[in-house]
Amino acid sequence: MSLETEDLLRELARNAESVCRHYLPAGRREGSYWIVGDLQNNPGRSLFVRLTGPTSGPGAAGKFTDGATGEHGDLLDIIRARTGISRFPDLLTEARAHLGRPQPVLPDVPTPRKAKDPGGTPAAASRLFAASVPVPGTLADTYLRSRGLTQGGFTSALRFHPKCWHREEGQTRSIPRPALIAAVTDGAGGLQGVHRTWLAPDGKGKAAVKTQRRAMGHLLGNAVRLTPHDEILVVGEGIETMLSLREAAPGLPAWAALSSGHLGAVMLPEGLQRLYIAIDHDPAGQRAAERLSARAIEAGIACHVLEPLLGDFNDDLRAHGKVALREHLAGQIGREDLRRLLA
Repeated sequence: MSLETEDLLRELARNAESVCRHYLPAGRREGSYWIVGDLQNNPGRSLFVRLTGPTSGPGAAGKFTDGATGEHGDLLDIIRARTGISRFPDLLTEARAHLGRPQPVLPDVPTPRKAKDPGGTPAAASRLFAASVPVPGTLADTYLRSRGLTQGGFTSALRFHPKCWHREEGQTRSIPRPALIAAVTDGAGGLQGVHRTWLAPDGKGKAAVKTQRRAMGHLLGNAVRLTPHDEILVVGEGIETMLSLREAAPGLPAWAALSSGHLGAVMLPEGLQRLYIAIDHDPAGQRAAERLSARAIEAGIACHVLEPLLGDFNDDLRAHGKVALREHLAGQIGREDLRRLLA
């Protein structure tokens, strides 16, 4: 292990609670530990992360153990599990970014050939998105329509790639599979990452693999901007969830944050007057909504929470149809925005 990596691990240990709050937001501090369900950030009390202690050696801060599975490791392992980053240099880059440390300046030495950009970077995400095609008429269109979604082809944020590489954890060989590709952009419209949903060969569902979704690039604070915002905005977790709201209420600007952890950290645009947070019916989504609501109110933005009847709004759409979903939303949308339900 290099001296720089050891120093980075020590600083992560000194900031163990900050790392846990960012990457495992479903948990909470109890005494000297951060307690959460598992490395996938599910609610529970199985995984313990030590927040106090020396920065290395026995009893060090940042060490975790999952009592249910026996898994154990350090804060870099937590960051790897929550971001999906597999290359160690990219993992160190993510850790430096979280700590606010500058990235190392590489020596200017000649190379025999042009270095390939590492996977997981915004540059790699941009290449994948550029190599994808519009949704209409593709397996991505078939997949979205199988979930009652007809608006996916009308947003430039979604595209389709017929042969997007997929590799399960622990496997060494990647397999090309069709995938729905979503652009993750920042406030200036710059592409910072992509989200991939691998599809079944006929498009009528997700691929029969353990890892059906994965993101790459810089996600924190950014979102899949399905439509431009104006003075109001609706933000939720999943792409299908937010497209479901678009089916029922096409006049509502919609963004997808991709996860409960990222929902609480979405950067709100300037000039926003009213924010609607579309939650999923689970504790993690509700906690994320509370964090985002607090930030919005602090910024002087009126905030409302939209709750589904079932697990999420796509469940509502498929079970009851868009007319019933629109009527359900009408009871939660502010009077000044009711006209948008039919816009």
